[in-house]
Amino acid sequence: MNDGDENAGRAARSKRADARRNKETLLDAAAAVFVTSGVGAPVRDIAAEAGVGVGTIYRHFPTRADLIIAVYRHQVDACAEAGPALLATGATPHAALGQWIDLFVDFLVTKHGLAAVLQSDDAGFDTLHRYFLDRLVPVCTQLLEAAAAAGEIRTDVDAYAVMRGVGNLCIGADSDPRYDARRLVELLVAGLRRPH
Repeated sequence: MNDGDENAGRAARSKRADARRNKETLLDAAAAVFVTSGVGAPVRDIAAEAGVGVGTIYRHFPTRADLIIAVYRHQVDACAEAGPALLATGATPHAALGQWIDLFVDFLVTKHGLAAVLQSDDAGFDTLHRYFLDRLVPVCTQLLEAAAAAGEIRTDVDAYAVMRGVGNLCIGADSDPRYDARRLVELLVAGLRRPH
């Protein structure tokens, strides 16, 4: 391989890495806007949050459904990757579990409205739901098992049940300003503690 080929290969890898970072920046911006304004937020708001033009968003995501699905998958991946990192750096496994549940709540708030966007595509929604379960249930299981092994929580806690409970507590939070889903989820996590 000559120097020209090697430099071209490095430039192509660098360009791909830049494109991947730019796309992640767009997805992070869209997620932030979706949390505050819902999935129907204007694309111009997402573009402003990301510091790009509206055309850039449409170049990456031709339809709103494409953007919402990409944000959903991006957040599932971020939530899945956060679990082991929090476990490694958290003060205790229970603290790591609490931090992860907070991220999970943020994710649930962001995905609100996804079903309405995809209701005409049941197969697409089912695929995303399976992806969600396949990626996040094992992470929640790992956090729960670590906290149980440390003697911090009960040993009879099922990850799917906890995630379902958190999800159910988040339903309706947008329709009643007095409803504090985060506080209720905090109580749920505190309730996992082992009785003394």
